[in-house]
Amino acid sequence: MSIHIGAAPGEIAETVLMPGDPYRAKWAAETFLDDVVQVNSVRGMLGFTGTWRGNRVSIQGSGMGMPSLSIYANELIRDFGAKTLIRIGSCGAMQEHVKVRDIILAMTATTLSTPSRGIFRELNFAPCADYPLLRRAADAAGSRDVATHVGGIYSSDVFYDERPDLNDQMTRHGILGVEMEAAELYILAARHGARALAVLTVSDHLLTGEALPSDQRETSFGDMVEIALEAAFES
Repeated sequence: MSIHIGAAPGEIAETVLMPGDPYRAKWAAETFLDDVVQVNSVRGMLGFTGTWRGNRVSIQGSGMGMPSLSIYANELIRDFGAKTLIRIGSCGAMQEHVKVRDIILAMTATTLSTPSRGIFRELNFAPCADYPLLRRAADAAGSRDVATHVGGIYSSDVFYDERPDLNDQMTRHGILGVEMEAAELYILAARHGARALAVLTVSDHLLTGEALPSDQRETSFGDMVEIALEAAFES
């Protein structure tokens, strides 16, 4: 048990999928895992452990934003021995060729700041994904009928952004999409010798204003979860 995760020793698997929404964690666990047990409910941030094709997996909600994710990722790694952490979440597209329902595999994560900024001070650390995870996720996505893009994303500090000039520069420099957690996850994984990846479903588009209808999100998010699981385990 840690401050924010009420699981007992041994109840968290070495591989953890991390959606922001705790109810998405519940849906993913009940949909894709066998022998599911709820292992956390502290502050309503639900966590579950089960098996996928015989492999132990935990799915733990992270909350919204890098400060919240930092709490759960730190405790999962330091207190429960997690070694592979894969964010599964939604993002907003920032390029015309990236469409709603597409999958983005985040190779790098640009950001203005993260909770780790105090450690790095003047250094601009470049957070990136674990390459074997990224490669296997790309292979898994290639076997599905879903458009997939591999490249840089932007992890924003705020949801209600009032910097259109900054968004314009992100688009100009080829950033595929924007979300709020991956950069800090990649930094923490690097710091503690863990592996990390963000597999994201495009739920809305910053350039066109298009958004994925709520009744179609579950099917699209299912591809994301399966890609993450296949990336986590050698076939």
